[in-house]
Amino acid sequence: MLEYSKRLLLAIIITIIVSLLIIGGKQTIANAEAVDLENLEWIWPSAGVITDTYGTRNGEHYGIDIAGDIGSPVMVVADGIVTKSYYSNTYGNVVFIKHESGYETVYAHLSKRNVVEGEAVKKGSKIGLIGSTGNSSGPHLHLEVHKDSWTVSKENALDPFLIFGEGEIGQFVAAGVNKIVPVVEVANKFEGSDVYIVQAGDTLWSIAQKYKSTVDEIQQMNQLINTTIIPGQKLVVEKVETYQVKKGDTLFSIAKSHGLTAEQLKQINGIKTDAIYPNQTIIIEQK
Repeated sequence: MLEYSKRLLLAIIITIIVSLLIIGGKQTIANAEAVDLENLEWIWPSAGVITDTYGTRNGEHYGIDIAGDIGSPVMVVADGIVTKSYYSNTYGNVVFIKHESGYETVYAHLSKRNVVEGEAVKKGSKIGLIGSTGNSSGPHLHLEVHKDSWTVSKENALDPFLIFGEGEIGQFVAAGVNKIVPVVEVANKFEGSDVYIVQAGDTLWSIAQKYKSTVDEIQQMNQLINTTIIPGQKLVVEKVETYQVKKGDTLFSIAKSHGLTAEQLKQINGIKTDAIYPNQTIIIEQK
């Protein structure tokens, strides 16, 4: 009888221990799933312009692309351990980093890698330089975020905007900044401002001339760290009267409908020829 009681007590103790382990395990999983992505306080790894977003290319783009100058620094978004650092035919020079939060980030197409596998890195540490290695059409950083770990099938991939805030193609992001604000929201904060889409051949100086502004003012309004801009980029500028070119328009017809001459329009817009194209933004009147 005594032996039976001992066995029963042992069985009860084992059951309690197993139950606690299961509950503890479930709680750990629940806590991991309950991580508030928006409060991770990760920083943008590089300065540049967003040129592609998560889910494009028929759902096969598993990160975001940030176009920047070759050789400009790429920083790690948060503390972590380098899990991979190598050259891939697709990713080019690429670095994988596992973070304390359980997520893994990928930094691809680098011109140079500054870290090795197993190395511990701190948030903001320079892990490489922007490049165009591997399967790349131009200098940019391809950034991916994966829950738990990266896999070949990328079933754990997450949209980085869930962490950094909703961005858009054409938006400039600054390295080391925690969050971004859509360009339109930034424009709304400046009285009498508008959004201008950079066109081929534009420079910050030519845009400043069009809008009776200065390069410094445009850089400050848009948090630009240098004067590099690319077609399609969105900039906050002083509001002026503009006209969107339609199919069949000519510089002469637009000028006539606004009580101007074609030469005046060319001078206002810094246009050298009479050639215009649909969707081009023409400034009609400056402040």
